[in-house]
Parts: sequence; C-alpha cells; structure tokens
Amino acid sequence: MHPNRRLGLVAVGLLTATVLGAARAQSPPEAGWSELVPKVAGARGYYVATDGKSTNPGTLAAPWNLASALGGQHKVAPGDVIWVRGGKYQEPLELKLAGKPGAPVHVRAYPGERATILDNTVFVAPPSQFVWIWDLEITTTITPRERVIKEPGSHPQTLPRRFGDGLIARAGKGSKYVNLVIHDTRQGISLWIEGIDSEVHGCLIYDNGWNAPDRGHGHCIYTQNKEGVKTISNCIMSAMFDGAYTMHAYGSDSAYLDNFLIEDNIAYDKAAFLVGGGRPSHHIRVLRNSLHGGSMWIGYGADSDDCEVRDNIIAKGKLTISRFRSIVDEGNRQTLPDHKAIVIPNKYDPNRAHLAVYNGAKAPKVTIDVSTFLKAGERFRLLNPRDVFGEPVLSGTCQGPTIAVPMHGEFAPFVLLKGR
Repeated sequence: MHPNRRLGLVAVGLLTATVLGAARAQSPPEAGWSELVPKVAGARGYYVATDGKSTNPGTLAAPWNLASALGGQHKVAPGDVIWVRGGKYQEPLELKLAGKPGAPVHVRAYPGERATILDNTVFVAPPSQFVWIWDLEITTTITPRERVIKEPGSHPQTLPRRFGDGLIARAGKGSKYVNLVIHDTRQGISLWIEGIDSEVHGCLIYDNGWNAPDRGHGHCIYTQNKEGVKTISNCIMSAMFDGAYTMHAYGSDSAYLDNFLIEDNIAYDKAAFLVGGGRPSHHIRVLRNSLHGGSMWIGYGADSDDCEVRDNIIAKGKLTISRFRSIVDEGNRQTLPDHKAIVIPNKYDPNRAHLAVYNGAKAPKVTIDVSTFLKAGERFRLLNPRDVFGEPVLSGTCQGPTIAVPMHGEFAPFVLLKGR
C-alpha cells in the first residue's frame, strides 16, 4: 500500500489505553527485577502514574508525576529504576537523569501496562547520561488532515503545536533507547552527536511525519555522530510519506557522520535507508539489515574513508555504495526471496524477537524455523508491529521447530513474544 493512502488507516484506536495483559498489575515488580532490568546493589525502585504528584515520595501507593521524575527534581541515583504506570501522559518532558557506567538509571513501563506519552516530545537534555528508556509509547492525537499542509520546508510554522517530535537526544552519553513504540509523531528519533556511545535497539517506529508541497517530511531515525560508536539495531521502521527516510544518518559538510554500527534492522514501505552526507564519513558498518521496497544508499556527497556493508537484503530496491576509499561489499542481496524468514532475537529482552518474512511466491502461509528462539511447549504471540498493543496475528503453543505464519503479500515484519 502506498504510504500516503494509509493516512485514513492510522489507528486512532492505538491511543486508547489497551493493556498488554488481562489486568493492571497490583504488586511491585522487584521480585523479578533481574529479568526486567539489570539489578544494581542498593538500587531503588520509584513509581510514576498519571495521577502522581511531584510532592509524593515516589512509592507505588504515592507515585510521582512523570515530568518531575524525568526532570531531575528528585534524588534518583545510578542504578535506580523509575517504573511508569499505564495511562496517557500529556505533559512537557525534559529528561535530566544521570547514571554511571555499570549502573544506568532505568525508565521503564510497568510490566503488563501501556504507558503512552501523548502530544509531547521526550527531550534528553544535559546532564543526562547512562539512562536506559524502555517500552514507552510516544505518539500524538494529530488527525490525518492536520498532517497535510501547504507550507514547504523542514521547519513549517503551520503544523499544530501538539505535533510532538518523538524523542530528541541532545545529551545522553552511554544511554540506550530500548523497545520504544514511536508512531504518528512529527519525527521518530533524533539522535545527535552529544549522545556519545548511545544505542537504539528494538524500537518500532512508523507512520511519522507530514506531507508538504515539496515532499514528505519526518524520518524514522535522523542521526549524526562523531565520538564513540553509535549503534542502531533490531528496529522495525516504516516512513509515512514519500520523501521521508527510515534511516537518515545525514548532514551538511559541517555535520559529523562517523563511527556507526547499523545492524539487524527491518525497513519497509518504499522509504530510503541512507548513511552519508556532505562531510567525509569514517568507520561505517551496515550489517544484516532487511529492506523491502526502499533503496539503501551508503555514501552521499563527500569522499569518505571506509565502510563495511554485509549480508543486507534490499528487495524491491537498490544498493548504492559510493565515494568510499575502502569498501567491503559482501553477501548483499538485491532480489526478492520466494521464501525467507529472518528471526532477530532482542538483545535486552529474552522473550522478544523481530521477524522479517519475505514471500516472493505470495504463499498464504510461510513456515518459519523459530527453533533458535522458541522451544516446543512454549507459548507465543505474533504481533503486527503497527498494532503491537492489539490482538495477535497468531498465538498458541509452539509444537516444534516451526510455526506457520499467515501472509498477505510478499513481505511482512512481525514482533514475536514468548511466555506471555
């Protein structure tokens, strides 16, 4: 389906407080803390809720509000966890939390609950560092009509003010953004050079941006980097409008595009996947990404140093590697497989994997070997990444090394959960 025609299908229902699980959890998750976040000796858990107050102690019974919890108004130490209860949070959010190596501060949705940040940008500001943000949903109430404007350019004044920008990181050394769901925002994730050694992993980023007379705007991930290694991995990305990008590691001749590891992502629905800009790039690694319908461009307007591009699938698109002095181009495929499924386990959640399923033969079902992730007898749910809070596409008990996945076309991404 053409991205623009999906406007009428953007599910306002996704903004309802659907909960993952039958009932709102009533007990603190500390008993299984080590399975949810890495436990640090002496670390404490605090709680946030939609009816919380900055004057509360941050307990389960008397939680904080989200703005004060993220904004550094409370004493949150390295290794502490801020559990965000389910509901809709409609307050300006500036994150100013600081962990340390081996003891990051965690901000995570409460287990089994849908915590939605609505009509506001999450802005990671100094002195933030070593913060892990997990499992939150970031979205807006913008209607399809409001996202089509007559003003060209990347910084229009006619978009509604509540059209938030997803997540913007202007700080955050050593920080990680894990399993976020960011959709229908102005832009997905903006990850700038101040986020040294930061990582985006397992995020679902789709249907962001707006349409203007010059082109579609609003990329899934817009990023630049200079120091350390910036890692973008295991995300599922789809842009809304023609002209926007899934991966947009790009900048002018004054921007830095060095030291990227971009691996195991899934990008689909025609948008391009770009790493390159107006300044020479150094140490670019693009590995095992699964594309459908969009081209991959490595290199752009400047003569650059070195890149390694391996084992990517670019189906219904083209791979272009240009203007690098040293190029490793191995194992890349630019044809549509008749039957191929790629299972990508989540690095931080052992109960989660992403799937990319190619179905050039257009079979109604594709048999997928899931033995590296699921064992016989384990329960599983297969979810549409555009409706991860909704009903599963398929659920049941794994009977053996394979599951049969229903298909409606030549490609589909999925989120696979086990034991839930």
